[in-house]
Amino acid sequence: MSYVNKEQIERAKRLDLLTYLHMHEPAELVRCSRNVYTTRIHDSLKISNGKWYWWSRGIGGRSALDYLIKVRGMSFPDAVLQIEGVHPGSAPAFSQSLQQRYSPARFELPEPNRTSHRVMAYLSKRGIHRTLIDYCLETGRLYESRRYHNAVFVGFDQQGTPRYAAIRGTTSTRYMGEAAGSDKRYSFSIPASGNCTELHLFESAIDLLSYCTLEHLAGRDWRQAHKLSLAGIYRPRTNGEDSTPPSALMHYLQCFPQVNRLVLHLDNDEPGRLAAATIQRLLSPALLIFDEPPKFGKDVNNDLMEFRRRRGEPSR
Repeated sequence: MSYVNKEQIERAKRLDLLTYLHMHEPAELVRCSRNVYTTRIHDSLKISNGKWYWWSRGIGGRSALDYLIKVRGMSFPDAVLQIEGVHPGSAPAFSQSLQQRYSPARFELPEPNRTSHRVMAYLSKRGIHRTLIDYCLETGRLYESRRYHNAVFVGFDQQGTPRYAAIRGTTSTRYMGEAAGSDKRYSFSIPASGNCTELHLFESAIDLLSYCTLEHLAGRDWRQAHKLSLAGIYRPRTNGEDSTPPSALMHYLQCFPQVNRLVLHLDNDEPGRLAAATIQRLLSPALLIFDEPPKFGKDVNNDLMEFRRRRGEPSR
């Protein structure tokens, strides 16, 4: 179990949620009005006047510590250490003037660990084939962070410059986040090896790699078609008429204008089905779209694990 001392706990308790998100996950902040913010992951969670409240769940709090424990499901020591990793010492509260001057942070990748053994073990337990893991490590799309041994999934622009990083915990805390300054337009992807016209869309990097593993196990070329992750669930606006397609998807289509066929592999839950229906409605005139949700369970990784179980194969 992680150990934290009294001074670390006191510092963590003083950090408000808005300041924490601004420093650590600025891409998550969405301004609703002059002094009210929400998050991209939980649009019913509102932040204002130093407090936050998650309306759909009926829970709230003041500090970032409350948020990490109640919303992210982290243990108390791990939440304190998470805050310590981004806390700038005696940072002042996020004032209203700073809210009005808010601008995205500079993109910065977490420091890499010397090895990626824990990330490799974690992905193997999730059923991802070693061939896929090695490919991502060799191409710089995946590595293990030094401080928390998280899995870091990197997205690049067309010049090969890192512009995005999804961070996934490899422990039971199930932490999910993004590197500061991440640009969602450049989400984790694996382009086709040739001039392919088909794009497969997923909610997460692990779902993407799970689908590639299923292709590999079936003896098919998993690089034949384009693969793109949306960096989490795409949430259409409440008023469907005002919805816009995900920025990562639209940017990818601009980079690969030859794509004319889109295959959706979004989750088998209400947000995933709503997102799939909205994307079909918005883009079907221009693209041939197929909705192929997972056959078993909630997501593509559940599909992969069920496939391995039925074949009596180990996940490694």
